[in-house]
Formats: sequence, structure tokens, C-alpha cells
Amino acid sequence: MKSINIIAALLALALGAGPAIATQDAAPDHAATSFADLKQLVGVWRQVDKPQSPLRIRFSLTAGGTVLVEEWLRGDQPHSMTVYHRDGPDLLATHYCPQGNQPRLIAALPVKGDPLRFSLRDATDLDTAQESHLVQLAFVFAGPDRITRAETYRQGGTDEESELQLVREQPSDGGKGRLR
Repeated sequence: MKSINIIAALLALALGAGPAIATQDAAPDHAATSFADLKQLVGVWRQVDKPQSPLRIRFSLTAGGTVLVEEWLRGDQPHSMTVYHRDGPDLLATHYCPQGNQPRLIAALPVKGDPLRFSLRDATDLDTAQESHLVQLAFVFAGPDRITRAETYRQGGTDEESELQLVREQPSDGGKGRLR
């Protein structure tokens, strides 16, 4: 009889704990969802209003698809780079600036329909008295081939905002990899 009571108690505990565990497991993984959105950027992008500009922004995956690299290119010359990756429940961006500093930003919890927003977490090799640095970054996804990339730089306590309307660059060779 004692064995039956113990088994019944264990069974009740197991059944009672089941929904709590399932609810916890069903919690949305915001970093994964936001990173999946960013992965859709893989490709080469140009400014909508300046198609002849040599500026191109290339997004590519590395490290087994766990890191997204954003490279700014002026013609064949690299300009800057931002690397996006997960860190547990967080999505991080590290910007490698031509000035030599490396601001690290963290994504805000996404709100459906709102831009994906990053804000400054900290920075390495930054002289705030002399250098501007990235403090905010946002992406508005307007479709599979159109985005807005907005950023805010800070220098000496003054913020400067800028925004780029970008379209995906289409291969000029029927999809064989060469770009116009």
C-alpha cells in the first residue's frame, strides 16, 4: 500500500509539473526570431536614390550560419564591418568602425511591426572625447528586397542620425554570382 501511495504522489507531481514545463519551453526565443529576420539580408544592397554610388553593403553568413557579417564597401575597398550574433537570450551587434573603436550593441525585445532596434551596450578602444561612435542602429524590413537602415552616432555628447533606403542588388548575369 505504501508503494502505491508513493507512485500516486510521484505521478501527481509529474502531471502537475508538466504544464509548467511546457509553458516555460514555449516562451518565444526573441534572439532567434530577430536573428532569423537578419539572416534574410544575405546578399548585396545599394542605396535606392544613388544607384551609381560605389557604396555597397554586403551581408553574409559565417561560423556555420550563427554569425551575420555586414560589410560596407566603396568599390573594392572595405570601409567598416558589423557582426551580429546571439548570446543566449540576447542578440548582439559589434561594429568595427574605421576610427578604430568597436561599439557593442544589444537588440531590444522586438515588437511586432516595429523596427529591429539595437542600442549601445558598451565599447572597446573608444576615446569619447575624440571619436564619434555608433549608439543606435535599426532595421525596417519593407519587403524581401527593400530595407531602411537607420543609425545614430554620438560625438562629444551630440547625436547625429542618418538613414539609408536600400534595395537588394540583383545579379546581372542571370544568377551566376556577378553583380552589376
